[in-house]
Amino acid sequence: MQKHIKPVLYVLFFALNLLHVATARAQTVTAPSEGQPSSEGTPPLPVAEMVTPAPSPAPMLMMPASPIPAAPPGPPSVTSKFSATFYGFVEADFILDSTQSFNDLAGNAVIAPSGSFAAKHDRMTFGQRNSRLGFKLKGPESEMIKSSGIAEMDFLGNQPQGSPSPAGSPAVSEAAYFASPTFRIRHMALKFETPFVDILAGQYWELFGWQTNYHPNSVQIQGLPGQVFSRAPQLRLSHMFKSDAVNVEVAVAAVRPPQRDSGLPDGQAGLRLVLNDWKGMRTAGSAGTSVDPLSVGVSGVARRFRLPEYANAPVQTQTINGYGVSVDGLIPVVPATATNWDNALTLTASFVRGQAIADLFTGLTGGVSLNPLPADSTGKASGFAMDIDNGLVIFDANGQMRAIRWQSVLVGAQYYFPTSPFRMWISGNYSHMNSNDIKNIVVGTTGSNINSKIFDKSDFADGNLFVDATQSIRFGLEYAWFRQTYLNGVKGTNHRVQFSGFYIF
Repeated sequence: MQKHIKPVLYVLFFALNLLHVATARAQTVTAPSEGQPSSEGTPPLPVAEMVTPAPSPAPMLMMPASPIPAAPPGPPSVTSKFSATFYGFVEADFILDSTQSFNDLAGNAVIAPSGSFAAKHDRMTFGQRNSRLGFKLKGPESEMIKSSGIAEMDFLGNQPQGSPSPAGSPAVSEAAYFASPTFRIRHMALKFETPFVDILAGQYWELFGWQTNYHPNSVQIQGLPGQVFSRAPQLRLSHMFKSDAVNVEVAVAAVRPPQRDSGLPDGQAGLRLVLNDWKGMRTAGSAGTSVDPLSVGVSGVARRFRLPEYANAPVQTQTINGYGVSVDGLIPVVPATATNWDNALTLTASFVRGQAIADLFTGLTGGVSLNPLPADSTGKASGFAMDIDNGLVIFDANGQMRAIRWQSVLVGAQYYFPTSPFRMWISGNYSHMNSNDIKNIVVGTTGSNINSKIFDKSDFADGNLFVDATQSIRFGLEYAWFRQTYLNGVKGTNHRVQFSGFYIF
């Protein structure tokens, strides 16, 4: 009996030592908690700070003499000057559309026109592609410089084979598209701050629209119709002039151009005014809830496009400039604090006007595609590629390059119910977009040749109910109405009901 007990005691003492070492190591490397992510689940790049060194671990348990090797020594008392915080959310979406027009992300995709087969039949979509993983990174700091970074990914990437066609003829199988989605970069940027200027480099929210300070609250995957929603590689310089009552932020950025063959980056600039003592509750997107101050922002973008002349064998180029202006506001009508959000009411609003800026919205083309260069007299096609995305510029009937203009208005409201066993709130949004010149510049849009899949007006409205069952578990229910008016006067309408669950960490 004794010979069986002795090995058991050895194993027991060895297991206790391993448990003690693992616990000490976990206490040493764990970064301090920073709460839930903000701004649509994406926190601003963190301010760097030193991690307080962990105390030396307690002495190890002493084992009796035995042939079993001693456990390794405990971790050193000095920890790394770097830290990382893991965050994100798991999302499950259940969507019913009245037409066969959209995938899980609707954006500004073209709605099936009234009377068509796709407009007469509904569509059910289950998915989880909007789930998100991220790391906030902090590095060593000095008296003059604080360093930080962000690495955030989701599963909304482009499949190598393409994506399912809204008409139901998938370039890749539906099972692969929705059940095996592609992991992609969402944000990947570094930042360092000095008393004089902050520098950001990498892929992040674009400065145009001061994203995500004014993003609305909705259950469905953003961006909504009429919502500026874009991220891009960039180099940004900014500075916040601070006081007790008012902050003023100024920023400029060189951003990835929508056409690399233009030879110039986008130029963006913005000015934002923040009233520090007037704060309200706001949820951006579906997962980022925070208390934010009243603010107003103005921003602009300037860009250039350069294409071959509209000829079979082009020798010249045509250039055209694009521009955009965005005015945005966040108004806490009924203020709130982090501990008291009873009856909080917050309004968001955005007005955008510009030309050749469709890429700054989600999936916006208006149904317009850039015609290929014409063939010669023998029918031989041009060998020149039109290296530019659809919806930005187009050649008119005279072969002249024209920029497509858009104007949008988006308003939203969020109301938070008084404290109950669950945090609950409702929100609603309305947007209107229109283009005054598409009909005049699209080739072949006169008389009976008007393309019934090109739209120049878009309207959207939704209503949302959110319930936080716990600090981590959130449910959302949404009804959304989409309508587009085509160039031939026909309208396309889609009704969407979406239920989503979120586990926020």
